[in-house]
Amino acid sequence: MNKPQLPDFIQNKIGHYIENYFDINKNGKHLVLGKQASPDDIILQSNDYLALANHPLIKARLAKSLLEEQQSLFMSASFLQNDYDKPMIEKRLAKFTGFDECLLSQSGWNANVGLLQTICQPNTNVYIDFFAHMSLWEGARYANAQAHPFMHNNCDHLRMLIQRHGPGIIVVDSIYSTLGTIAPLAELVNISKEFGCALLVDESHSLGTHGPNGAGLLAELGLTREVHFMTASLAKTFAYRAGAIWCNNEVNRCVPFISYPAIFSSTLLPYEAAGLETTLEIIESADNRRQHLDRMARKLRIGLTQLGLTIRSESQIIGLETGDERNTEKVRDYLESNGVFGSVFCRPATSKNKNIIRLSLNSDVNDEQIAKIIEVCSDAVNCGDFYFR
Repeated sequence: MNKPQLPDFIQNKIGHYIENYFDINKNGKHLVLGKQASPDDIILQSNDYLALANHPLIKARLAKSLLEEQQSLFMSASFLQNDYDKPMIEKRLAKFTGFDECLLSQSGWNANVGLLQTICQPNTNVYIDFFAHMSLWEGARYANAQAHPFMHNNCDHLRMLIQRHGPGIIVVDSIYSTLGTIAPLAELVNISKEFGCALLVDESHSLGTHGPNGAGLLAELGLTREVHFMTASLAKTFAYRAGAIWCNNEVNRCVPFISYPAIFSSTLLPYEAAGLETTLEIIESADNRRQHLDRMARKLRIGLTQLGLTIRSESQIIGLETGDERNTEKVRDYLESNGVFGSVFCRPATSKNKNIIRLSLNSDVNDEQIAKIIEVCSDAVNCGDFYFR
């Protein structure tokens, strides 16, 4: 049976992708795809920071809720905004973080895009950290806002831009997903007050791992009541496919009826909300996991820094800066051949010559594995076949 031919303009674009993203690599696959890991390898590719994805209590709650469920509401959450329809987990997440309101979303991406679409008018100034998550950039673009990127964690540059363009919305990650750096949240709060700006903080990579009972960095710093909006993907420490928006105002009342991702996507199902409730209970009592994760991350950061590597991380996310794509391919293959698997970040997540191999630690990593990672990286530094920036 003959297949329909793609129009030339599509075929040319797909051909460009295949040539420049696949065929150029030794294994004929995308740069993010290396060797297959074995059970004995150290795999640092998941964002499941507290190692909860296979927790038996969460699995049992999901299974029980699914078996007991009599009716699932396959519809937009826009139709489910009466108090009696809303899942209890939203109130629990609000109380957990210290915000007035919480609204669940299908993903962190939808939360960020939908929130910015709701609060931005065309030409609203959005001051966005250069390394902020792509969903925040897309939300500003989607809303036809004026995005003004500022240098990473550079509050002087941010001030200069606001003085030039006027008040707007400051948009940052609490912990940045590529390098593991932490935003200067207290100073950002002061700037937002000084210039009459709103502040949006994405806590995807700190919710659950930082703060009292895992309530996040804003809670740890006592800034929850000073911030207008917080968002998070729940596909990190919460180990589930969902997202959320927190606020200390009435914006969440409007999001389900204004945000296109909220209106034109189906809501989370009751058994999913039940699973999140159990996950939250476990996270709140997981101080031992958090402390162990913090200790392992500190140990690895110190060890890699002592090797002469540029480690900018302040968290459980540690980025090895590997330069151009050909060099990154060599570093990836060396690490994987020696049993260490990280995640390659390349275009479009980075620029072509500023690739990163990200090591995402979790609370199951032990001292022996940290020592092995440092040993492999030491050998990599000394082998002379590639470089680290």
